[in-house]
Order: sequence, then C-alpha cells, then structure tokens
Amino acid sequence: MGWPRVDGLRTMELGSKGAMRAELNGLVLAGLKRGTAGLYSDYAAEGEELEQAGEVMVLVDDDLTEVGRIEVTGVQVVPFEQVTDEFARSEGEGFADWEEWALAHRRFWESAGETVSGDTPVACVSFRLWSASDLG
Repeated sequence: MGWPRVDGLRTMELGSKGAMRAELNGLVLAGLKRGTAGLYSDYAAEGEELEQAGEVMVLVDDDLTEVGRIEVTGVQVVPFEQVTDEFARSEGEGFADWEEWALAHRRFWESAGETVSGDTPVACVSFRLWSASDLG
C-alpha cells in the first residue's frame, strides 16, 4: 500500500478528487494554502509515516500528475479540538477560526465514513511552496 511516488518522492493529494482538489492545489500554487490536516489514523491504514520537516513532496492532481512541489516546514499531531486558529487560517480556505475549520473538516471526514470527536488525533502539516531554486 502506501502513497504513490513521483521521482522517488512521496505525493500529496489534497482533499477529494475533482473540483475540491483542483481548488486546493490552486491555493497552494498561489501561496495562500500553507497547511493541511489529516486524520492520524489514516497514516497507519495507508502504511505511511508522518511527514517530516524538510521533506519535499510532490503535489499532484487527480491523475497523479505533478502540479508543484512543497517542502514540509512542520508536523504536529494534536486532538481535533486543539487545532489552533492559526493553523486553521494557514489552510488558506478562508477559515476565520477553529470553529469554521472544525465544521468543514468534520463534514469532510464524516462524509468519508470517519467518526471525528474532540480527542481524535489530527496530523497538522505545515508547508511552503518549493522551487528548484531552493537547491542552491
């Protein structure tokens, strides 16, 4: 199992396929989205380790075609109810605070059949858009 690889790097597939993924990728490429959250339980289910600060990942579209690269700047696993307002805003989707973020994320995860409570562990991944000029 595990995440697809491109050029030996792990991929980042944001949201669900279709319009949502296209919108989220656009926010990353515009420099507005600098964070994403995932259920910690999904990592074990998918046979993957948490992202690591400094890791470069390939941002992909629905067809696993590269649309850009990101560098992970930080990862923190926290209970759902302890995601910060600052992190919620870093997702670039217009969330003013945790309450708005929580409503949208609970709806998204529960539509996928996941149960989310206040103590559900969430992986909060911060990143920045990466470019080849970062090499030198």
